[in-house]
This record gives sequence, structure tokens and C-alpha cells, in this order.
Amino acid sequence: MSGTSGMNDKSGASDGPAGTDEVLAGVGPRLRRIRKERGATLAGLSEATGISVSTLSRLESGLRKPSLELLLPIARAHQVPLDELIGEPPVGDPRVRSKPITRHGRTYWPLTRQPGGLQAFKVLVPQGNQEPEPRTHEGYEWLYVMSGRLRVVLGEHDLVMTAGEAAEFDTRVPHWFGSTGEGPVEFLSLFGPQGERMHVRAKPTRA
Repeated sequence: MSGTSGMNDKSGASDGPAGTDEVLAGVGPRLRRIRKERGATLAGLSEATGISVSTLSRLESGLRKPSLELLLPIARAHQVPLDELIGEPPVGDPRVRSKPITRHGRTYWPLTRQPGGLQAFKVLVPQGNQEPEPRTHEGYEWLYVMSGRLRVVLGEHDLVMTAGEAAEFDTRVPHWFGSTGEGPVEFLSLFGPQGERMHVRAKPTRA
């Protein structure tokens, strides 16, 4: 315990998340740079924001800790987004590392992290002759074939989609999709349980 408190005393680090001190330390120089780029003086900025010249000077020199109460009027005066004063947070690793899930002979790779809302999956269906078993449920689905041939049964339609083709449909319509029996098929599936629709509509070309 004495070791950790000694390190805290030496570094002056706060109890906040890692990197917070570095972000706050960069606010002062950023405020000064933005003000000078706009040709504004401390006195002029003080008049526009109602913040005293001494407080603004201490903010820019790092002697005053920035707060939302101080930064909001400064952002309005400079007509810049608040995050431009604070600085963009570091970008985390964007990769989604998910374990494949096997169900009924099909392999699914979840491509989204958050629960609820639109869900994306990469799906691999092995070669095989399957008897279609159409089903219905609430939602909306979007399909994009990556490789192989995908058989899609939708209501009275029985379609075969090839690589590069996309389809979307209301899942309240009886539907089923799988292998044509000619080989494996790999496709992307985006599903909205609340009936969310995609912005792009593409109908498969009939043979």
C-alpha cells in the first residue's frame, strides 16, 4: 500500500481513468492555439464568455483545471465543437474478436458487440440438400452473399442468389435460406429484431 501511495504522490496522478491527466494537460495549449488562430485576445474572449482574464490565462497555462462550466462558453465564443477544445480520445482497437457459434450445422461469427438493436453475422452453410422449413418472427433481415450460391425461400418465391447479390425482407413473411446443394455458401446477415430497415435496398436478379 505504501508503494502505490508513494507512486501517486510522485506522479501527481489522479484516481481517474488512465490517460485523463494527459488529455487535461493538452487542453491549455489547445485553448491558446485556437484563440490565436482566431485573432482573439484574452480581454475580448473574457468579454464574450463572462470569464475573467485571469481565469482564462490560468486555463491556457495549465494552472487552472478545465471544467465543463468554463469550456462550454469558450467553445460557443470560438464557434467550435466542445470536443475540439478537449481533443479526440484515443481510438481503441476496432476489431471485433468473436468466437464462432455452430447451430444446426451452420457456423455463425457475430460481427457486433452491443446487445440489442441491429445484429450482424457472417454465416457459413456447408454443402448439403436441405428441406426448406420457412418460419416467421418479428424483425427485418438483410442478406449479402460473399461466396457460393444461397437458396432463399420467401413466401411464394424460391430464389437462388450468387456472390455480390443482396436481399432484404420483413421476417414476418415465411422465409428460409440455405445451401442449394451445389457447394458451401458464405453470406452476411444483418438482423433488426425491432424491424429496423437498412438504408440501401437491392433486389436479387432473377435467372
